[in-house]
Amino acid sequence: MLRYTVLALGALCLSACASTDRHVEYTTVQPDKYPRLSAVGYAPVAQQRGETEQERVLQAMRASRLEAMRELVEQVQGVRIDGSTSVQDMMLTDDSFRSQVSGVIRGAEVVRSYPVGDYYATELRLDFEQVQNLFIATTRPTQVSRVLYY
Repeated sequence: MLRYTVLALGALCLSACASTDRHVEYTTVQPDKYPRLSAVGYAPVAQQRGETEQERVLQAMRASRLEAMRELVEQVQGVRIDGSTSVQDMMLTDDSFRSQVSGVIRGAEVVRSYPVGDYYATELRLDFEQVQNLFIATTRPTQVSRVLYY
């Protein structure tokens, strides 16, 4: 009986120690080296909607920029691929897949935008040091540097 009483008092003491007041200090975390990603997007000028050649060129410029952004998202977030295969009587009847890209890109800069034959190309660069600075400015990521108990 005394043994159980001592265990109960010990558990009570430990739980009381866990609820003490404390002060936690945080510091921001930064990596040693920041990667740089690049992507190129292409868009055909002739297939763009527009009444004049200049409107089609502007649309192709925008489309090529968005295609380059999509490529950056693929590099940063990855690509989700769903696939299905159907077999009937030991013969392949249907084989299909679908890919999906979803993400947010902040801090990408246009390096070059230029015509390539009947297409328009846009080159983007994503410097993760700039992405880190934008992230710190908006969310303030931290790690515990010191804990003081009272």
